[in-house]
Amino acid sequence: MSEKISTRVAYGKALEEFGGRKDIYVFDADLKSCTMTQYFAEKYPERFFNIGIAEANMVDIGAGFATCGATSLVHTFAIFAAGRVYDQVRNDVAYPGLNVKVVGSHAGLTVGEDGATHQSLEDISLMRTIPGMTVVVPCDANETRMATRAILDKTGPCYLRTGRCAVGSVTDAISSYQFEIGKGAVLAEGNDVTIIACGLMVQEALKAVEILKNDGVSARMIDMHTIKPIDRELIVKAAEETGAIVTAEEHNIIGGLGAAVSEVIGATIPVPIERVGVEDTFGHSGHPDELLKKFGLTPEHIAEAAQKTIKRKK
Repeated sequence: MSEKISTRVAYGKALEEFGGRKDIYVFDADLKSCTMTQYFAEKYPERFFNIGIAEANMVDIGAGFATCGATSLVHTFAIFAAGRVYDQVRNDVAYPGLNVKVVGSHAGLTVGEDGATHQSLEDISLMRTIPGMTVVVPCDANETRMATRAILDKTGPCYLRTGRCAVGSVTDAISSYQFEIGKGAVLAEGNDVTIIACGLMVQEALKAVEILKNDGVSARMIDMHTIKPIDRELIVKAAEETGAIVTAEEHNIIGGLGAAVSEVIGATIPVPIERVGVEDTFGHSGHPDELLKKFGLTPEHIAEAAQKTIKRKK
């Protein structure tokens, strides 16, 4: 892995890089040094607006700009981007199909010491149930850069989820890696079980692949960066070829990646599946690494889940 960088910082740098387009307008809820829109604000101050701690207003202002041809990007913490402004995102952005990108930073348990009130474990679920909403959860800096460019090029509402903690890059070491909305990426080949992960759990899943390898298990690993539209074809192919599925996410297992994959499996090719994630509970305040261990989001837990699914094969 290369130097660690958080996906929120990578996003801010990518927004600055691609922000030269005159149709791009950026709105923030008084968090530019956290959401990392500060880079865009410094370079393109005429197209940056700090709306203050008024998230609902921010989304509707972004929507208004979009009706006039803008590509609007609205930013705040994920807990507010999905929860506090759900009404505005649903009715004022998605319902009319406006070109507004909602970027939620500081998602998941790894917000750490900020505690349960700020640890958004429901945002993927909320956003993916909105008709017409694209939901993207990049795993590292390289993928975040590509995802940022992709959502800017895509017309229509999108939700991009970024994290606070620095993570190692895994996708830039793969020469054949390509990012496409709605298409997962196979990062490791295997025949006994498939692990499907998103966000920082991709790195943990790759570590689990090595643990399983040492135990004589051949594990395939899929980076499912797009939760909606989900890559149904890739999921079905993995189920057919490996016969067992594990999902891993820094999110509640209800409604998130695990639920999305389970929906595909249940409707097409039922095989054993285990979901690694937060199990219908709120988070706690603590160090990110300790929280991941407490809630069972580690390579060891993923490997254990893989062994369980293999045993359940018919």
